[in-house]
This record gives sequence, structure tokens and C-alpha cells, in this order.
Amino acid sequence: MDRLWTPWRLAFVEQGTGGPQAAGDGSGERAACFLCAKPADSHGADRENLVLFRGQRAYVLLNLYPYNSGHLMVAPYAHQGDLPALPEVDAAELFALVRRAVAVLRDEYRPEGFNVGMNLGQVAGAGVPDHLHLHVVPRWGGDTNFMPVLGDTKVLPETLAQTYDRLRPRFGAAGDPAAP
Repeated sequence: MDRLWTPWRLAFVEQGTGGPQAAGDGSGERAACFLCAKPADSHGADRENLVLFRGQRAYVLLNLYPYNSGHLMVAPYAHQGDLPALPEVDAAELFALVRRAVAVLRDEYRPEGFNVGMNLGQVAGAGVPDHLHLHVVPRWGGDTNFMPVLGDTKVLPETLAQTYDRLRPRFGAAGDPAAP
């Protein structure tokens, strides 16, 4: 039997439900939320935090446990889990960044399609139910194979660092609404 070395997936497997979770009693909940912690870290740590772009009210980052190369997440800075309660200005920028992410991925990876989605609530599959975020996943015909079904492993053709290096320049400077 051949083995694939995928050490970055260990944390995902150990969590059992999809990686780091927002948790807490309410007082420390925001501090425990990785979607709050990553953009709160300094701009100099964007690469290690996989933050590709910072808008005024939302940001784009690579998914640490991607389904495919280029799997992005777009999240508001606001720690909010209720979509109707998200301020309109935050929702507008969130969707504008989703559109931008699709354009960037289309230009760089040339996928044949996309999955764009949001899981609202834990029973709907939200791994972080208290912080809204959208997934943007580029798709190609035949990008699924026996590995996820039989081996519970996804084979990716590039590392997260390689994906970051490909995509970061395409997002342009923070606050640049004219890019991609």
C-alpha cells in the first residue's frame, strides 16, 4: 500500500469535526475564535495566518484544511453568527469580497466551476457557528477520486504556502476596490 504524507491534516483529523472550533463561555469566546484571532494579529503575520486580503469590514483567507487548492474563506471582522443580524455594510463587503475571490481564482487557476457556500448553525455543518464565513472552492471535472471516499484523505497538488504565493499578489493592496 502506498502512503501519502499529509501532516497538515493531523489537526483536522484530531478535531473530528473540521478543525479549530470557536468555543467559550461567552466571555472568552471571541478570543478563542480563529476567525477573530487571525485578522487581529499584526499585518506582518498575514502570511503565517493565511490572510490574503484585508478589507474595511471583511477579509479573505486560505482554508487551513482545503477541499481543493485555492479553497478560500471570506469572513467579516465582526464576531457574528446570525446572518440577518449582520450589518448591511458588512454583508455588502462580504459579498463583494466573494465576487473578488471568484474572479481571482478564475484568473489564476482556471477552474471549471465553483462551490460558494455558508453553513448557518452547527446542525447545518458550521464548524464555527458563532462567526459567519463563506467558503469559495474552485472545482474541476474529475477533481474527486477514491481517496476522500476510501482513505478519508484529499490529495492536493500544492502546499498552502504555494497557494498563498500564487494568490496574494492577485488580490492587490488592502482597500483597493478596483482589483482584481
